[in-house]
Amino acid sequence: MKIGIVGYYWLDTWILANVIQLVTQDFCKRFLNMQNDPCGRQYDQMTQAARSCSANIAEGNSRHYTSRETEMKLTDVARASLSELANDYINWLLQDDQLPWSDKSDQYIAVATLPLDTPDYKDDVQYQSSKHILAQKHKFDSWLKTDDSMQAARCILVLCNRLTTMLNKQMEKQLSAFTAEGGFTEALSNVRLEHRKQESLSKDAPQCPVCGKPMLQRIAKKGANSGKPFWSCSDYPNCTGTRKME
Repeated sequence: MKIGIVGYYWLDTWILANVIQLVTQDFCKRFLNMQNDPCGRQYDQMTQAARSCSANIAEGNSRHYTSRETEMKLTDVARASLSELANDYINWLLQDDQLPWSDKSDQYIAVATLPLDTPDYKDDVQYQSSKHILAQKHKFDSWLKTDDSMQAARCILVLCNRLTTMLNKQMEKQLSAFTAEGGFTEALSNVRLEHRKQESLSKDAPQCPVCGKPMLQRIAKKGANSGKPFWSCSDYPNCTGTRKME
């Protein structure tokens, strides 16, 4: 990865999300019209759902080093937007009494297993990654470059299913990393807590009446003593010992 370039350019999920966004934009331009979408709402909803997926993957990965929790939440938003888009393609088929491909059919398996190339950008990352996205998109031309909207919808629906599976795995890895390491925001909280512990020790803070550990000065946020300082155990929430402050 080049210095100064964020990591999502190398994510297969972001690359496939961009492919889905491009083919959805093309689908809407070619097949939505004044008869089936007189107000343009379907066009807006489908293209915005596709954009939300790729945008939230990018934003989530950009927050990787500042908050793993935020990264997971944004990845989940991307997954939810993708589900919304997939539902629109299912509805497109059902309107004409058509069905999606069975996941056991040759067409489904071919689209679901067609390998994506490994990113190899070297330098000039934005140019090279854009070129890479278009190359991955063209892999599916035999199903998408058609006047048959049903076939195109079926193919894009398989791509949506494929990306959903990839995002599920990505979130599992994010959760494992967060459980093991936390994130930057979480680390800052730990550093701040440790600083307060050392500061309390230097001020001859009392010992916790429950566990004997040094106590920290805190401000009550609710109840009858809201806004007033009190002593709280430095091992909170493992220990809930408190003392009144003179």
